[in-house]
Amino acid sequence: MFLQNISKFISNYRYEQATVESLTTVKAAFLDFFGVTYRGMSEEAPSIALNTIEEILPKRNSNLTASIIGQNFKTDILSAAFVNGIAAHVLELDDGHRGAQLHLGAVIFSTALAISEAYDLTGREFLEGVIVGYEVGILLGQLVNPKHRNKGFHTTGTIGTFIAGVVASKLLKLDEKQTLNALGLCGTQAAGLLESDHGGSMGKVLHVGKASYNGILSAFLARNGFTGSGTIFDGDEGFLKTMVLDNTNHDIDEFSFENVLKNIGKVRVRDIYFKKYPFCRHLHSSIDTALKLKASIGDEYNHIQNVAVKTYEIAAEHNNFHPKNLEELKQSLPYAVAISLVVGEVSVDKINQLIEFGLLENYSTVDDVNAIKNIVNGMIILSDDKLNELYPSKRPSNVIIKLDDVFRNGIFQNITFLPKGDFENPLQLRELIDKFKGLNPHYDIKNLTVIDSLEDYNMKYVVRKLKG
Repeated sequence: MFLQNISKFISNYRYEQATVESLTTVKAAFLDFFGVTYRGMSEEAPSIALNTIEEILPKRNSNLTASIIGQNFKTDILSAAFVNGIAAHVLELDDGHRGAQLHLGAVIFSTALAISEAYDLTGREFLEGVIVGYEVGILLGQLVNPKHRNKGFHTTGTIGTFIAGVVASKLLKLDEKQTLNALGLCGTQAAGLLESDHGGSMGKVLHVGKASYNGILSAFLARNGFTGSGTIFDGDEGFLKTMVLDNTNHDIDEFSFENVLKNIGKVRVRDIYFKKYPFCRHLHSSIDTALKLKASIGDEYNHIQNVAVKTYEIAAEHNNFHPKNLEELKQSLPYAVAISLVVGEVSVDKINQLIEFGLLENYSTVDDVNAIKNIVNGMIILSDDKLNELYPSKRPSNVIIKLDDVFRNGIFQNITFLPKGDFENPLQLRELIDKFKGLNPHYDIKNLTVIDSLEDYNMKYVVRKLKG
């Protein structure tokens, strides 16, 4: 059985097997997660989630409590992971993996922190859980995509539920049989539809919170003897045949499970990407390209006559020219490009300021907002066959701007094949720290030094240190 082999890897994995590269990467990812989640907790969605949890769950005295990041109190493990997961994803700034087509850190760290703090696990145990989460998550995501994504599923919610179960099983020290049961229970709860992403709702961030919640619940149930199907992934009515394959009679052997299993423990965690801009990752190449063009034209954006964006199909589908709220804006390629060309800064604070100035309204008296809307009105988004052939190994975008007759109808264009933050075009550690400071200007970053030496501490101390 496929999941039986996965369970064996999870149960047997030890910190000593981790490479220096993997440890360095996941520590950087932890720093990034904490900064994004700390700021994200001030957004509306996690606030609603936290208030809802307090409304419907009875107050219980328990020694097993975990912290809500950025808040001065603790709650039960499930609620902490749920709310932190939502906060980690709400800004659209959390890490991910290009080939697996999902966000990993938001699920992994929300799950790992809740359990590790509650049980006061060592830093080494915490890192074990985190690394197996990344390893198995990348492997499963690459296995099911792009077919799974193309059927309308949000992999962060679906495979994310398995990932949370992996992390929780490892940290709770489940044996191979218990881990298999936990993953079986995860599979029957795996959910998340892309319509939530493009429909301008908070459902997208719910996927992360629920993935962490369901993964932890599954592991605790399995530890106590609750059984799950060991064939939930590859069975006749399992995950692959119902949520991935185009035809239920399709030969499942095409997935070459033998080759996949050979790669367990060999996946390069270093290949995750870090995000620079608070927009959907599919828009980042276009943003990078537009910012290059902004450097060429400076403040002459009012002379832009029209803009053409040629990109791969999935990115081109983010063609919402009339976003009605912040959630829709984060999925809007036209607005992402126009904002880049006008203000030259694509940050959480700048986006919030533009919204305050009427970016999402029918009328505004602010010049920058009107310039952005004018550029959007003169923009076309095109799916380019040649660029589409490069996806998913690359995420290319070619932006072409034509100026008016004041500039002799001049044409500027540029292309980006991989956005900033991918392994081949990385964000350096100092840039991640700058990102952290930009999101949380009042936070004492000296507290972050504890992450460098996680192995030397227990996790309750780490959490207290990060709280400041």
